[in-house]
Amino acid sequence: MITLEMPAENLLRVGKATAKKLQNLGLRTAEDLLFYFPFRYEDWSKILPISQLTYGSAGTCRGRVELIKNTRSFHKRKNITEALVSDKSGSIKVVWFNQPFLTKVLKVGDEIFLSGRVDFDRFGIHLTSPSYEKIRKGEEATHTARIVPVYRTTESLTTKQIRFLVKLVAPLAARVRDWMPPEIKKDFNLVNLSQALKQIHFPDSVSVLKEARHRLKFDELFLIQIHNLLLKANLQKSTAPAITFREAETKKFTGALPFKLTDGQRQAAWEILKDMASGKPMNRLLEGDVGSGKTVVAAIAALNVFSNGYRSVFMAPTEILARQHYETLRGLFNDFPIVVGLLTRTNVMVKDPKDLKDLNDREDIDDCKMSKSGFLKQANEGKIDLIIGTHALIQEKIKIENIGLAIVDEQHRFGVKQRQALKGDGEMPHFLSMTATPIPRTMSLVFFSDLDLSVIKEMPVGRKKILTKVVAPENRSKAYDFIAKEIKNGRQAFVICPLIDLSDKLGVKSAKEEYKRLSQEIFPALKIGLLHGKMKSEDKEKVMKDFLENKINILVSTSVVEVGVDVPNATIMMIEGAERFGLAQLHQFRGRVGRSIFQSYCFLFSESENEEAAKRLVVMTTCNDGFSLAEKDLEFRGPGEVWGVRQSGMPDLRIATLADYDIIKQAKEAAEQLIKKDPELSDLPYLLEKLDDFEKEVHLE
Repeated sequence: MITLEMPAENLLRVGKATAKKLQNLGLRTAEDLLFYFPFRYEDWSKILPISQLTYGSAGTCRGRVELIKNTRSFHKRKNITEALVSDKSGSIKVVWFNQPFLTKVLKVGDEIFLSGRVDFDRFGIHLTSPSYEKIRKGEEATHTARIVPVYRTTESLTTKQIRFLVKLVAPLAARVRDWMPPEIKKDFNLVNLSQALKQIHFPDSVSVLKEARHRLKFDELFLIQIHNLLLKANLQKSTAPAITFREAETKKFTGALPFKLTDGQRQAAWEILKDMASGKPMNRLLEGDVGSGKTVVAAIAALNVFSNGYRSVFMAPTEILARQHYETLRGLFNDFPIVVGLLTRTNVMVKDPKDLKDLNDREDIDDCKMSKSGFLKQANEGKIDLIIGTHALIQEKIKIENIGLAIVDEQHRFGVKQRQALKGDGEMPHFLSMTATPIPRTMSLVFFSDLDLSVIKEMPVGRKKILTKVVAPENRSKAYDFIAKEIKNGRQAFVICPLIDLSDKLGVKSAKEEYKRLSQEIFPALKIGLLHGKMKSEDKEKVMKDFLENKINILVSTSVVEVGVDVPNATIMMIEGAERFGLAQLHQFRGRVGRSIFQSYCFLFSESENEEAAKRLVVMTTCNDGFSLAEKDLEFRGPGEVWGVRQSGMPDLRIATLADYDIIKQAKEAAEQLIKKDPELSDLPYLLEKLDDFEKEVHLE
């Protein structure tokens, strides 16, 4: 007897080799197969008489095998299986290629279903490689003569094999407990879970398939919403330092800036300051284009935290970005007695105000290098007010007393365990996450419903628009001439490639290949650098340092620079294989230039002849707003490809998509309705159990 817990390898026709392939798809048990949903369907449910099958059409027929034989095409070296199938209305030829085993599977006299397309060529009118299935009394069709599910597969594992296994476990749908509260099912018109699981795989009709998909999409989105609402509610049970607004210090800080804050920066800063004054832990996401001034807003928050007698930590995704934040914040706080420290794997530094001479022996040097143990000692003693570093910060033995604020750059999720690590024995710190990644509205509703959102839409006054051009292959040499001219004028350039190494299959340029070509053929007199993700950290650091110091004229890189450092002298962003990147990602690349008073340029190169890809790239030339581009990306490429949801704490969506806006709103409404009625979900043990399983499955903390 098959059970939900039964290992997949114990199912009929599954050996060790097939079990391993199933594991590659995450299918280890019968239950995994039951919850492995089709990504599309083929409707072969309408059965036509053979006489009604016409050239160019597709359909299903039922007939008797009159003849079947194998031949061989010596011209194309193919095995050809030919059959003649007939019903009362007529006959049709059937042709399969490289499937000689069919003569052993199908015999003269067998009644079969055939589903496929009718072609016409040297074989005459015929069905080309149709799906076939023997008709057995009392058995439903699986692969033909119905709405047929199509599953994502892996190497040497066919969708037909997966379909067969899913058919075996489909009866288990009746044993799956429906955890959705009855009132939610009633209010939002949801079918029972067992029915949805049965119909999602082998639907009886298009209408019941629609109901099944709606229920399963709702379930997925509802669990995320419930998780986020509980997270938000539990966080509000904690206390955090009440950071009062220090108007005088803030005015002194903003007055010393060499520029005026934008309205977006002022609004975002005020939202953050109000949150921190509440005595409850702030949980806010600050979103803004590259160069919109998010760091200054974070600095205002850190200044107020310091002025209230608390400390802050600032975490960056890379060492070089941490160093750059250190340099920026050190300069911003130059007129304040704030001790700024940098702790990374290769750098330990402290900005030494004159009133804190015990950190080093040289009073005339603003930066002092010290040992990691010395730094940790100073931090643990509370002598460093703002510690900047990578995420290794929370792994080091740092016990910062009175921590009031954690700022995280380009890391949208910061789990409960990480918060606890910073909290220590004190209050919960406020949390501010910053991102330059434009987030579509629907994504905010799904994945960030536990976060309050601040958005900076304006760019600083005086920032020049980056001129973006799609460069045709025949104009490549002109682009190279322009780059050479810019570099002669003292500027620098990025060249982005989709791959590290050459791939014949994909036919796109690699960073290593382009580095070699530019160095040897195009710009032999210039200094070219190479950067990619497989390099050692210290090598990447050195390359970026040399580029920052203008020791490298052109940096050839993969997407590792997408979230990268500020190189004001770089004015050209050249992107090879641009069609392989999304609009939001292209916008991120583009944001690496245009960081100074110099006019900057972005050149998009594409060898693709795909019209849709060409349309997407043209959008880049007319739109400079990252938020608009993120929404357009959603339209062009579909929800599944727009954004990497596999980041820490973000579940991958199995069946729902970001295009399911109405279901997203319903799931959010249902979750809020339930939490309002029962904040602890104490009367819903099945839902709590399901939520626990869900959080473990997607590693939510």
